[in-house]
Amino acid sequence: MRHPRVILAAILLAALPQCARPAATNEDIAVRVRKNGQEISMEADCPVDAPWRIVWDVLTDYDHMALFLSNVQYSAIENRDADVLHVHQIGKASHGPLSMKFDNVREIVLVPYREIRSKLIRGDFKASEFTTRIVETGARVHILNVGRYTPNVWVPPLIGPMVIEAEAQKQFGEIRAEILRRSAAGIADR
Repeated sequence: MRHPRVILAAILLAALPQCARPAATNEDIAVRVRKNGQEISMEADCPVDAPWRIVWDVLTDYDHMALFLSNVQYSAIENRDADVLHVHQIGKASHGPLSMKFDNVREIVLVPYREIRSKLIRGDFKASEFTTRIVETGARVHILNVGRYTPNVWVPPLIGPMVIEAEAQKQFGEIRAEILRRSAAGIADR
């Protein structure tokens, strides 16, 4: 019997062509993932042609995220104190043969209409901290997401970041699709 890491590497390499290509509709969503030891850092830029307020409303709609994000099974605000939220989310991020379940509670600090700061309180990661900013450039709005996390599972060095990039690109594509859906319907608040 072969070593489990060799088998995992063979499966991941077989899935490489599927993971390496982003979906055609999300090609303009730029995601860069780097692995440094156990820590994963990520930068994302998701352009969207929609009103600023709708972008904000979708990004902060934690009670309904399970309806428009395929990797989120449960999402709810557990506690709210002005612009500081505690959000509980359960889900499973997967791409090809690689998957990672999560059950996390994050502290979310809202800087209304321009920035969302997220920090892990408890859950399935060792650490996680992200900042999402909404920036207007010309007629377009950009969702800029920067942060890092340390998973509790081993992430393979080469294919792991590629799979994480593809999953993040898919997730930002789903967020953008919900923004565009609400924008077309004229929904400012849910």
